[in-house]
Amino acid sequence: MAQLSNPISPTSSLPPLKNLSGFSPSQVADALANLRALYFPSPLVESLRLRKDSKPYTHLVHDNAVPDSGYASAEEDDGDDTPFNGDDDVNEALEILRADEFERAFTIKWLIGFTARSDLWTSSVPETEMEAYTCAIDEVSSLLLLFTNSEPEQAITRNFSFLSPGGQLVEVELNDAPLLSEDHTSVGLQSWASSILLAERLCANPGKFNLDTDTTHGAGLRVLELRAGTGLLSITAARILASGGQILAARPFIVATDFHPDVLGNLQRNVEANGDTQSIVVRDLDWSRPNLGSAPFDHPFDLILAADVVYEPWHASLIADCVMKLLARPAGVLWMIIALRSGGRHEGLSSTVGEAFSRKEDGARLSILEEETAEDRWTWPR
Repeated sequence: MAQLSNPISPTSSLPPLKNLSGFSPSQVADALANLRALYFPSPLVESLRLRKDSKPYTHLVHDNAVPDSGYASAEEDDGDDTPFNGDDDVNEALEILRADEFERAFTIKWLIGFTARSDLWTSSVPETEMEAYTCAIDEVSSLLLLFTNSEPEQAITRNFSFLSPGGQLVEVELNDAPLLSEDHTSVGLQSWASSILLAERLCANPGKFNLDTDTTHGAGLRVLELRAGTGLLSITAARILASGGQILAARPFIVATDFHPDVLGNLQRNVEANGDTQSIVVRDLDWSRPNLGSAPFDHPFDLILAADVVYEPWHASLIADCVMKLLARPAGVLWMIIALRSGGRHEGLSSTVGEAFSRKEDGARLSILEEETAEDRWTWPR
C-alpha cells in the first residue's frame, strides 16, 4: 500500500483473524497504516495525499452484501465512468467512510481480536523476524488506545453464570466502568479473562479451594483477594459459601482489596449490588506500602486469591512479601492465575512468579504446590 494512497474501508483491508498466521508483518503493517491514515491522519500526510490525483472509491461504506466474516476482498475498479470531482469529492468520500459506524465498530473488534491472537501469530516466528512482528503488535495497541481516547467509553453491566457441581448456577452481576484514559493503573475497573476463568474453576470444584468446608480452628474461613478489581472472585467465593448448605461454626470473612481509589469505589458498588456486604469488606492494600498491622490484616488468611496481578517485573516479589505475612500457616494456600504472554512488554513475566515463590524467608518456604497451563478458549471476533 503506497504511503499516500487514499484509505480504503477496514472490511476491505484487514486480514481475516482466523487466517492471521498466513499474513506477514509487512502485510499486517500495511493494513494498520491504512487504519491510521483513515481514522487518525497526520496533517502533513493528509495534505500531501490531497495533492495526488486519486481514483474513486469502490467500497465506501458498509454494504450488507459483504459478509460479516472478518474479511472482505478489496474490489477491483469496475470501470465506473463517473469519477469524483477532485479533492472535494475525495474529502467527502473519506468523511462518509470515517462516519460509518459499522466500519468503526468492525475495526475496534478486529483490533481486540488481533490482540487476543498475537501470541499465536508470533508462536513460530524466527528470532530474526521478531522485531517486525513486535512492531505490528505495538501498533495495534497504539491504535486501540487512540480509539479509546477518541470515544467516551460507557459503563456496562456484565452478568456471569457459573455451574456448580450440584447443577446450580452461581450468578454474579458486575459493573465494568470505563477505563481512565490517562491512568493505566485503572485496569481494575473492568473484568479480565483470568478472573473469569478462575471464578469458573472455584464454582466447578469448591472443595479443591476449601470453599465447601469451615476451617478447623473455629474462627470462620478467612479469604483475601489481591487486586480484586471488579470483585468477581470475592463475590463468587461468597456466593459459593452461602449456597453450599453447610452449617458453619462462624461466618466466612472475605476481604476484597485494591489500591486505586476509583477501582475501590467501583468494587464497593459491585459488592453492594450483589448483596454481599455481610460477608465481604472492601479495603485498600498497596503491595509497595502494605499496612499489615491493623484490621483486617492483623490476622492471617486461610485462602488468598489473585487473578492477572503480575504486569510489571517487580510485582511478583511484592506479592510474595505480602503473602508471607498474610497467609495462615501451615495450611494456608494462595491461588494465583496469570496470563502467559509471549510478546510485547509483558513477555516473560510469568517466570518472575516462580522466582519469587521458590525462596526461603524467616525459616518459612513459599512453595508452588501445583501448576497448570490452560489453553486460550475465549470467544473473540473472527
